[in-house]
Amino acid sequence: MLESCDLAALGQAADAITRRIHPEPWRTYHIDRNINYTNVCVGGCRFCAFSCRLGDARAYVIRRDDLYQKIEEMVALGGDQILLQGGMHPELPLKWYEDLLRDIRQRFPRVNVHGFSPPEIHHLSQLSGLPIKSVLERLRDAGLGSLPGGGAEILVDRVRTALSPCKVSADGWIEVCRQWHRLGGRGSATMMFGHVETLADRIEHLERLRQLQDETGGFTAFIAWTFQPGNTALSGIPKLGAFGYLKTLAVSRLYLDNFANLQASWVTQGLEVGQLALRFGANDLGSLMIEENVVAAAGTSFQTTEEEMRQTIRGAGYTPRRRNVFYELLDEPEVTP
Repeated sequence: MLESCDLAALGQAADAITRRIHPEPWRTYHIDRNINYTNVCVGGCRFCAFSCRLGDARAYVIRRDDLYQKIEEMVALGGDQILLQGGMHPELPLKWYEDLLRDIRQRFPRVNVHGFSPPEIHHLSQLSGLPIKSVLERLRDAGLGSLPGGGAEILVDRVRTALSPCKVSADGWIEVCRQWHRLGGRGSATMMFGHVETLADRIEHLERLRQLQDETGGFTAFIAWTFQPGNTALSGIPKLGAFGYLKTLAVSRLYLDNFANLQASWVTQGLEVGQLALRFGANDLGSLMIEENVVAAAGTSFQTTEEEMRQTIRGAGYTPRRRNVFYELLDEPEVTP
């Protein structure tokens, strides 16, 4: 199917599956803010234009007052969650993360912290000398609410070695998610494609996610987006356009039959393609994403408002509904005059 050029047929098939799983007349979106607590990272990812090494003039660790201001701004816009991610900082101890989470929970008890991708958790385990499970338990007890699926890229070690030589292996990424799910935690899964991987690698990635979801049921959603080459060490790779994105999204919907939700990636594709994605397997438009830095650093910057997102969903033939990270609806359906 990934080799097919019949995009319309794939979209029709994926849409049929989505309508079977989600027969309701609405499609959802979320309001949160992506806060990068540091850009210092030892991951060495060749696809990243955001991170830097310790001592670099651009290096920072967020000040608490700046963090609180960002959260306050997000809450004022109706948001209920922060996506808290950063680099794999070589000097921040586990206690720093625990204190950060406790401070957030004390000041903003109703805000969910969707934080620390599996590579960050693995890094903290190595830095602290503690097992993955212990790190996750301590972060959960301090206030971690859910686990984002970042850092998956492609779950094939040959690809990961070429992209991220210092980052956790495919097995390691899966194991962090497994341990979190076994603790009763929920989180998302991702795939970044359109770089050095083959089509078969994409399928291996989907298969690994599908197997873990069968085992634990802990994934709330799957989000796929295309690699953005600008300002990266892989800038010579052509950017994958809407055709390749929609085709892979449709195949993902067909393959991941045990995932309830698929998000559209309007942040990398734009709202017009995001609207099409709601007919190619996605049932969710993703987040308003009040702040986004990593994709923007790679030269792609799409922005929108809540009303534009709602209008985009209406234009696809659905009623817009706002949700939280667990896909619980937070509003009442619109009343048509």
